[in-house]
Amino acid sequence: MVKVRKRAEKRLDVQTVGRNRIPGVAFTKEMKDGYTILVPMMAPIHFSMLKNILHDQGYRVELLENSGQAIVEEGLKYVHNDTCYPALLIIGQMLDAIKSGKYDENKIAFLMSQTGGGCRASNYIYLLRRALKKAGYGHIPVVSFNVSGMEKSSGFRLTIPLIFKLITAIVYGDGLMAMNNQIKAYEIEKGRSARLVEHWISRLTSQFNEGEGFTIPQMQNNFREMAATFTAIPCEHKPKVKVGIVGEIYVKYASLGNNNLEEFLAEQDCEVMVPGLLDFALYTLDAKPENSRLYGGNTISALVCEAISRYFQRMQKVMIDTIALYPNFIAPPSFSHTKSLVEGVIGTGCLMGEGWLLTAEMLELVENGYGNIVCTQPFGCLPNHICGKGMIRKIREREPLANIVPIDYDPSATKVNQENRIKLMLAVARENMRHEQEANKKQNKPDVPAPSRQGTDPFGQLGRMIPRLSIVSMLN
Repeated sequence: MVKVRKRAEKRLDVQTVGRNRIPGVAFTKEMKDGYTILVPMMAPIHFSMLKNILHDQGYRVELLENSGQAIVEEGLKYVHNDTCYPALLIIGQMLDAIKSGKYDENKIAFLMSQTGGGCRASNYIYLLRRALKKAGYGHIPVVSFNVSGMEKSSGFRLTIPLIFKLITAIVYGDGLMAMNNQIKAYEIEKGRSARLVEHWISRLTSQFNEGEGFTIPQMQNNFREMAATFTAIPCEHKPKVKVGIVGEIYVKYASLGNNNLEEFLAEQDCEVMVPGLLDFALYTLDAKPENSRLYGGNTISALVCEAISRYFQRMQKVMIDTIALYPNFIAPPSFSHTKSLVEGVIGTGCLMGEGWLLTAEMLELVENGYGNIVCTQPFGCLPNHICGKGMIRKIREREPLANIVPIDYDPSATKVNQENRIKLMLAVARENMRHEQEANKKQNKPDVPAPSRQGTDPFGQLGRMIPRLSIVSMLN
């Protein structure tokens, strides 16, 4: 009877799992040398270094930067419009790349990340395979980029040394992004900060190729010199509205997903801050011990994740401590500090999508002086709506001066409407800044105080004594 039951269960598994799943084409060892792996662009600084590391490992990788309405239209042809907007964009971008004629369709593969959690992003890879088959490109391999063993390819392997190098590049990317964002808004010679970023990407890549730049002392030296070179850029420090960007990970970082949000805010004469990418990796690692603590489970894997997380946080601390030595910069907070901010606001067991991290990043931005926040929300992302827009009231109960506007991104949302909502938020921010300047003038205080991460009041010390407006109350 036991054998009969097992055979029946096995048949049931095959029918349930295999009935609607599109079989994938394997990316083999033989393909590694002759195939170009196309990767959708997300965070330019980070992904440029990740691409260079993969090149050094023998992979031919290109970052897709094609954009335009044609990508949305292409995605809508092959992805249901109720699906997550990032999936629609990424798949549309990949299909648009094939049809551009730039690549040999018989010599390319696509790389797609899988988080392995409850977020539908884990299913993007199956949506892509289905779309490729419907479009007549079912022979193109799709490689899964994951560390949870969801899918494996003989031609693409994430070894422990490779993962270590990729995480190190993300730490460097976070530091470069933080310093670049705080300098480019004030630089006298426009574009100088961007050129310095390119210089450091090239320099770090050369170090990586020589097996250097990965140890703690080497990272300390690099960050020290990095901060010194950015500090040397001549700047005109004048009062500007400081804006933070949070949201679903793809829409937060990718210009294709947020309609060039950072560029638009720069045109509005704002200083922009985006939380680092490493925190999301640490949040993913932290999920295992959190689940073990709350629901039980494999304690060994939880302990392993905690040990790995501690080492990566040590690397993050090197970056934070070095940047903090330079008074021109506000150093990013540590992951542990960011996590502590949500106590009493949202539970750390909220782990779908960006989960509690999204709420924590908004609190982190307010604490660091970026109280004006754009919360980017893709259509179809329920966790983002709950942990983003759904937490604004709770955040304002703790931080009454938080000026947060949620912006929806989907195929039917117009760029004009999105920008008008952001402009309304900025109008409130400028009015608040004017009140702050008047209060500072009465007390003979400077309009642009020296940055300080700890104990920063985003609207000045007298901010809580001044009646302020809220973009949320004006829109809802």
